[in-house]
Amino acid sequence: MARMKAADYARLVALAAIWGASFIFTRVAAPALGAIWTAEARVLLGGLALLLWFRFAGIDAALRRHWRYYLAVGAVNAAAPFALYAYAAIHLPASLLSILNATSPMFGMLFGALFATERVTLPRLAGLALGAAGVALVAQPGGFQANGAFYPAVAAALAACAGYGLTGVLVRRFGAGVPARGLAAGQQLAAAALLAPLLLFTAPAAAPSALVVGNVLAMALLASAVAFLLYFRLIADVGATRALTVTFLIPAFGVLWGRLFLGEALPAGMLAGGVLIVVGTVLVTRS
Repeated sequence: MARMKAADYARLVALAAIWGASFIFTRVAAPALGAIWTAEARVLLGGLALLLWFRFAGIDAALRRHWRYYLAVGAVNAAAPFALYAYAAIHLPASLLSILNATSPMFGMLFGALFATERVTLPRLAGLALGAAGVALVAQPGGFQANGAFYPAVAAALAACAGYGLTGVLVRRFGAGVPARGLAAGQQLAAAALLAPLLLFTAPAAAPSALVVGNVLAMALLASAVAFLLYFRLIADVGATRALTVTFLIPAFGVLWGRLFLGEALPAGMLAGGVLIVVGTVLVTRS
């Protein structure tokens, strides 16, 4: 495996910073637009931006050839998780969402063990136990529970992470021959098609402000389009395992951006839970 260069580390940190900021963008946009409209805007604009870039660069996304696969991955890796996270962002701080997001590799291990694509070891089980303890600490309402939506919102965020974990199984079992860049665009366009009918049953609370529009554009163009390009470039250059270490950095940036831009401050118990989740993720992904 090739050694990581300075440019690789720069891409890794940039990716973590962008994906950590995605929770800020969602936290601003979702209360105004609602969960479905927020998710639809993210995947539609992000997918179209990637598709336009691929056309300009002469990259074949193979949309017709792999549309069934893109539809399946788009459902579990974009449509459902983005809608669930948007719902959770209406009720939870962005920094807390970024911490919960670190459980994704643990769900990946569970689904991998269930479908016999991952090897279960004692260190991985220990990591899973630490992660569960961390979630228990994080999932304490503290000063955030203004209504009964706290626990459903935490459950929605964890369900989104489960979708990310299931995606790993789909990629390993059915993704042979599918271009990674095509997947980045195809899954988002497929997710947009899946979410579109649901728009008829909901509507934004009000006309979006300039701030909301700016965060939606940042969410789609940065957190979806640019971030996926960085991610797949990392996978190509240093391998999937090293690229996955971005998961360790996202909570740090999520908490930092939440503090700087939204004035969020998490209780000590939640921060301690976040540390346990990250340590558990290291054990799950490194063992």
